[in-house]
Amino acid sequence: MRIAIIGQQAFGASVLEAFLGRGDEVAGVFCAPEKPGARPDPLRAAATDRGLKVFQFPSLKGEDAAAAMRDLNVDLGVMAYVLQFVPQPFVNIPRHGTIQFHPSLLPAFRGPSSINWPIIKGETVTGVTIFRPTDGLDEGPVVLQKATPIQPHDTLGTLYFDRLFPLGVAAMLEAADAVVAGRHKETIQDEGAASYEGWCRDPEAEINWHAHLDAVYNLVRGCNPSPGAWTTVQGRKVRILDARKHSARRFADVSGNPGTVSRIGSESVDVTVQGGRLELLKVRPDGGAKSSAAEFVASVGIVVGSPLA
Repeated sequence: MRIAIIGQQAFGASVLEAFLGRGDEVAGVFCAPEKPGARPDPLRAAATDRGLKVFQFPSLKGEDAAAAMRDLNVDLGVMAYVLQFVPQPFVNIPRHGTIQFHPSLLPAFRGPSSINWPIIKGETVTGVTIFRPTDGLDEGPVVLQKATPIQPHDTLGTLYFDRLFPLGVAAMLEAADAVVAGRHKETIQDEGAASYEGWCRDPEAEINWHAHLDAVYNLVRGCNPSPGAWTTVQGRKVRILDARKHSARRFADVSGNPGTVSRIGSESVDVTVQGGRLELLKVRPDGGAKSSAAEFVASVGIVVGSPLA
């Protein structure tokens, strides 16, 4: 088939390589313009290396973007990790319209941080959705979905790179084939089951040491590696990267007030939390390097009984 890809980042580049690798024709690639001083966008770089037409319009709403898409004369538009708003006149230009990737099981977890939030909220299943883009955010009819479990110790990084990323690339190929062949089914999303979550950024990543152990642990792993769950130590913001939870089975398993250090080992540090203790393994102070939690607390004079916030 002859396609146009709209997207960016490593996922967009992998989708490009997957279509080219099986012999499809990529007529052109639409990428958001790179900011001055930013690293080269992986999709733009891959397309340039392949000698493909690359378009970097500041907005896809204008006639210049629409004219570029019409001139490509493609069977299908493929949206692979798109942050720009893409209007209906643009997505309807390809002969078979356009399909879009989203890393959740829509209509659940619409929005820009749809990988973080299922982990943070303690969900046990997530997945990828290929759908028809509309002017509503992640609201279009579903073409295809693939589910995957969220393991108890999954982080944002492991869930995305180990499962959602490859699952998403494969799903885009499968959905494209079905749409162009006219053998797909489009399912309207159930608005009664819909949920929207905004960005997971620094304000959302602050640890509340008085929350239950499960909530604190899910926040840490749902923000690992980005944005990094954080607390303040002696007025300095410190990211908690890797951690393990230890649930209390009896009263004697809990020592100290929530948010206080209860044990300092050779590599890790335990912090008391409602329902047990959180073992901190790797931390990174803002402006500093990643280190073991034990190395960090020793460097700032934290002792057993010290509060972390």
